[in-house]
Amino acid sequence: MSAVLRRFADRPWPVALLIAVVAQLLFGWRLATPTSLVFDEVHYVPAARTLLALARPQNIEHPLLAKELIGLGIWLFGDTSLGWRALSSVAATGVVTGMFALLWLGTRRMRPAITGAVLTALNFTVFVQARIAMLDGFMAAFVVGGAVCLLWAMHAPPGRVGRRWAAGAAMLGLATACKWTAAPYVAFAGIAFLLLRRGRPDRWRGLDAEVALAVLGLGSVAVYFATFLPAFFYAEQPLTWRTLIPFQWTMYQQQTQVLPPHTYQSAWWTWPLDIRPIWYLYERVDWAQRGILLVGNPAVWWGGLVAVAACAWGWIRTRDVRLGVAAGLWIASFAIWPAIPKSLGFFYYYYLPGIWLAIPIAVAFDHWRARVDRWDEAYLLLVAGLFVYFYPILSAAPLAGERSFLRWMWLRSWP
Repeated sequence: MSAVLRRFADRPWPVALLIAVVAQLLFGWRLATPTSLVFDEVHYVPAARTLLALARPQNIEHPLLAKELIGLGIWLFGDTSLGWRALSSVAATGVVTGMFALLWLGTRRMRPAITGAVLTALNFTVFVQARIAMLDGFMAAFVVGGAVCLLWAMHAPPGRVGRRWAAGAAMLGLATACKWTAAPYVAFAGIAFLLLRRGRPDRWRGLDAEVALAVLGLGSVAVYFATFLPAFFYAEQPLTWRTLIPFQWTMYQQQTQVLPPHTYQSAWWTWPLDIRPIWYLYERVDWAQRGILLVGNPAVWWGGLVAVAACAWGWIRTRDVRLGVAAGLWIASFAIWPAIPKSLGFFYYYYLPGIWLAIPIAVAFDHWRARVDRWDEAYLLLVAGLFVYFYPILSAAPLAGERSFLRWMWLRSWP
């Protein structure tokens, strides 16, 4: 493996393309099964249909972009289960490929970059969200894409840094236009820029701090509002320039309303521990008993927490920037949830923080290479083995009967 990696050490593009193809094949296999609406598709697919027809406002508690993309899939592939989910699978492929790019740009080494991409593809939640028409997958793809552009800008020559930085700002604006939980990443990007730039003028050469922050803030906001343009053409209750800003307050009220208790609700602190997953589907459909369980790969979920702690401790001792960023990204992305004013919490809110776990794992293996030797290969085999074992209840594969789920219920809180 090491010889192969050395051969492609300075050629990330062919490897990235190969990763994207493999990921898309993984996510796209039997994508149209089940053929009925699953879980929150009952909200977002009808909203996408209404948006595609420019009929009227629907599902107004969230911005429009993710529903516009679901609608685009319907327009391209038809109003079927394939059309509903097609672009979700593409978004997940973007997440996996983006994680490869992030780690390659951050470490300039192929081994941690490939490790991070594999961990992302097999962490269970990316696979499940790739195969359902929900908002989170699109939001995550744009956040990861934005982070890649901003990090790519750090290594750019002066003539190109501005364009790459602006592309990153636009990506974060698009992420927020999918779901508001992406908005804190605009602030994270600004803080990271100031911290990483301090004392290192070679980073983002030719980009003034004031200009960078202005482009990041104003650019992301402008792109966010641009995604509301279709709503100006609704047949009923169209948006206007006067109502665009007040509509944001209406969305906020919808998102923060007090909701009745839900079967699958869970506290934010339980998400990293994999305590309360969600059954997106468990019923007889398409002539077979099928299940889709949104649960984290235990090796990634629990191993990732160990890696976060190791990277944080390593940063305290050595002030290695890579260790600090690897730990800090997950810590910051998870820390926002106790402060978000939502009356109910659900495990899928942890989708993006769960994706970031691949970074501290890959960075920790790379940093302590002399100690761990090739244990990362054994760890990847464990992750892949668990993916294969859980695959039937991640992919809506046919099951033997109604009680087949018991085979995979490791914790009492999982059923």
